[in-house]
Amino acid sequence: MDKLTIERKGGIGGFGQGNSPVKSSGELDLSSLSAAQKTHIEALFANPGAHQGTGKVSHSFRYCLSRKAGGKEQSVEVDESAVPEWISRVVTDRL
Repeated sequence: MDKLTIERKGGIGGFGQGNSPVKSSGELDLSSLSAAQKTHIEALFANPGAHQGTGKVSHSFRYCLSRKAGGKEQSVEVDESAVPEWISRVVTDRL
């Protein structure tokens, strides 16, 4: 079963970075997604530079998306503005 692993970093508290005790992550089963959702994910991986944001908001979150599909591991980091609610809602915070 192919999965998308999501890790949220940054924000005002610097979650997931440095000495932050808070880790924010989640997983999605790629086979359970609709065709439109899969297309959105493919676009993020195909052109991550288009989803980097302007850098104007220093306290915004960044999302690291990782997947293992077809025996190949890939990762991309994108601005929170590129991540739809159906991805961000699976992320939970843990100490």
